Amino acid sequence: MSLTLQPIRRRRVMSLTPMIDVVFLLLVFFMLAARFDQTAVVPITLGGGGAYTGPPRLVDVTPNAVLLNGVQIPQSELARRVLILMDNPTDIVVFRARGTADVQRIVDVMSDLRQEGLTALTLVE
Repeated sequence: MSLTLQPIRRRRVMSLTPMIDVVFLLLVFFMLAARFDQTAVVPITLGGGGAYTGPPRLVDVTPNAVLLNGVQIPQSELARRVLILMDNPTDIVVFRARGTADVQRIVDVMSDLRQEGLTALTLVE
């Protein structure tokens, strides 16, 4: 009777390096995809609203200009000129996007007026 000895097989230890790599890749992906800025909320009335009184206050917003009742004016002058046409700051101001004006551009113009105390801003097509 002859006995042959088999070599002892050592169990391989699983490497954690690939798993750590995947975790770091996921971490980098979610850090780049996350939004860390505050989203501003601007209340907007779509059409309608209250009764319109007083002279026209139509603000056309284009990608490069702002027009008040069809006349191009600097954006920095808009609030002052709109206030001249109003009896009180709660009167309605109507906004209309023109050309390829994006939503951010309209929100920026509306925010400028809100900072001056104008609260009744209405957006129409």
